[in-house]
Amino acid sequence: MYQSQRIYLPFGDRTLTLGLKPLAIADWIEIDDQFVSYLQRKTELLKTNHSEVFASLPNTQIAQQEVLDLLLEHLSQQVPELYDRTSKTITVKATNQTWNIDQFEPLDLAGRLVQEDFCLMQPSDRGFILATASLCFPLRWRLLAKLGNPMMRIHQPVPDYSEQLGNPVDRLFDRLKVDRPVFRLNWSIVETPELYLGHQSHSSTNAVELTPDDLWIRVERQTLRRLAQSGWILFTIRTYRYPLMLLNDYPDSAIALSSIVQDLAPEMQLYKNLLPIREMLLTALEQILKRS
Repeated sequence: MYQSQRIYLPFGDRTLTLGLKPLAIADWIEIDDQFVSYLQRKTELLKTNHSEVFASLPNTQIAQQEVLDLLLEHLSQQVPELYDRTSKTITVKATNQTWNIDQFEPLDLAGRLVQEDFCLMQPSDRGFILATASLCFPLRWRLLAKLGNPMMRIHQPVPDYSEQLGNPVDRLFDRLKVDRPVFRLNWSIVETPELYLGHQSHSSTNAVELTPDDLWIRVERQTLRRLAQSGWILFTIRTYRYPLMLLNDYPDSAIALSSIVQDLAPEMQLYKNLLPIREMLLTALEQILKRS
């Protein structure tokens, strides 16, 4: 029924770049054999930690509804067999969850239907600001700390962001066309397969206690598209995680990751939380390459 989880190993570019690629609308949302577990984890988080994973500024309802309408139309066209829709409800067949459409903020409901997270960026006199989001699977950042902020401030912790990416990102947001969505990939190495890492600013496990089997490749597939009616920018994040040992099957990617880890500036290694695990990671990659 579902296709296997896609494998994204974006270790080719060692510079801080946008790395944008054109996105076919049919490929906007990715549903795979992890569908049920992702939606179950979202349901848990939205029940127990709602204010951490959904937040909204005032006066965002129209743009939120535009996103939900866009998503429902997409799902009905691409994967109609996965959902049952009535005028008042939508049911996710695989999880047997039925949601009353009018009982949720539209973006909250959108986030419950697919594996992607959704962030809506609103134009303002400070540039585009994060106005509302359903963000169940953040990587070491808190939605409430970023809500209402422009892109430059949101990415303040990223080394060299303001010098290298700030202006290109602002230009992208200003010029993005409705009919020309784009996507990019971003990677990290983490010490857990847990999807929700909102409060994890650094490893909670002593690096000495870790083994290569504890390490996971975490990849974010990020899409950007301009909404036709509101003109806001919709940013989606689909999180993938793979055990590091997956690279036994992809020796070229192991070589690329080893090279980029060795070449990353210390401040970027610190930002990516690589310093505590750097030597173990490089040793593990060396062993993978010896076996290939």
